[in-house]
Amino acid sequence: MKAFGVWNIVLLQLALVLLVQEVSAGRDFYKILNIRKSANKNEIKKAYRKLAKELHPDKNKDDPDAAEKFQDLGAAYEVLADDDKRKLYDRCGEECVKKEGMMDNTDPFAHFFGDFGFGFGGQEQRETPRGANIVMDLFVTLEELYNGNFVEITRNKPVMKSASGTRKCNCRQEMVTRNLGPGRFQMMQQTVCDECPNVKLVNEERTIEIEIEQGMEDGQETKFSGEGEPHIDGEPGDLVLKIRTVPHQRFERRGDDLYTNVTISLQDALVGFTLDIDHLDGHKVPITREKVTWPGARIRKNGEGMPNYENNNLRGTLYITFDVEFPKTQLGDTEKEDIKNLLNQASVNRVYNGLRFS
Repeated sequence: MKAFGVWNIVLLQLALVLLVQEVSAGRDFYKILNIRKSANKNEIKKAYRKLAKELHPDKNKDDPDAAEKFQDLGAAYEVLADDDKRKLYDRCGEECVKKEGMMDNTDPFAHFFGDFGFGFGGQEQRETPRGANIVMDLFVTLEELYNGNFVEITRNKPVMKSASGTRKCNCRQEMVTRNLGPGRFQMMQQTVCDECPNVKLVNEERTIEIEIEQGMEDGQETKFSGEGEPHIDGEPGDLVLKIRTVPHQRFERRGDDLYTNVTISLQDALVGFTLDIDHLDGHKVPITREKVTWPGARIRKNGEGMPNYENNNLRGTLYITFDVEFPKTQLGDTEKEDIKNLLNQASVNRVYNGLRFS
């Protein structure tokens, strides 16, 4: 019985040690972001951006723990998105990062979505005046639209700062009555203003980050709330970034499909060939032809097009059109006869306008 009691004490002490170690290790940032420990930086950013939309306190007002969850999410991103902090965290946990003074509890939310909202539509109409929206083209490569990417944009943004004195604000038109004498009065509109603390606009450098999501299309917009023109008596407008695709040297996009042209030699056109096409992410698309390929022939490779924006698991088709390069050397009489005997093809001389009539 005594041995049994001693064994229970040992187990209890071991449990307490494990509990202390777990508490001292701090929060599990990988679990908070729902990512693997081998996740790369883009996967970390994608996870944070997705969860930040879902867990923002403004969208979870009935959850008393919403603010704490959102703070945990911000702390997880702050550490794991920084290479030095992540290495230290992987070695000895959150407490080590705090001891080194490397956690400043910055809020990465505005870095992704702007100062006043989520970066997507659905905001309520507001009566307060707003500054103008800024609409800008964001030029991206076809590779970025195929693979996805994060792009940082640095801009000088006018920010309101306190200044000495006061200013007239909240000006409005009100009806006032003016006495003109016994039994006579006049009603007229008059501008009425309040006195507000004075402000000034100061340019500050701001960095925002936009996710180029897989399958995004030309002209698609992403909105950053509060990143537009300021309004001295209201709220700033929004910054709207519009996707513009840079022309590609090898591929043309049409919807989710890709089109490209390949030039082959006359010899390959007649006897067949094997070649690889370098795709937008670097993988090889093998092409094998064992029959005659005529100029303008087209083949299709299903699933080798662009990823669908709504469902990245679905991909379009890659269409490959072949051009044939004819030899520029002159053939001798013997070579001509050999070719005629080899092909055994009668001459076809048809004159037509290229149009098809029903």
